[in-house]
Amino acid sequence: MEIRVCNRCKSTNIKTLVPNLKNLFPNAEIIIGCQNMCGIGSTKSFAIVDHIPIIADNEQELLKKIKETNK
Repeated sequence: MEIRVCNRCKSTNIKTLVPNLKNLFPNAEIIIGCQNMCGIGSTKSFAIVDHIPIIADNEQELLKKIKETNK
């Protein structure tokens, strides 16, 4: 499993998101860097999971959507 998150977008808090992702998905490869989704990232939280963008209004909703996607 590969999870990509942006460290530049205003709606993503890397300091809380990355530890939560590591707790939920300990075997996932988490890649941090610009994901070229600046328009979405300015207002919504997002992550790219196995090349599929997952977008949510906040971090908790994002984590929930990622869990649902990977059942």
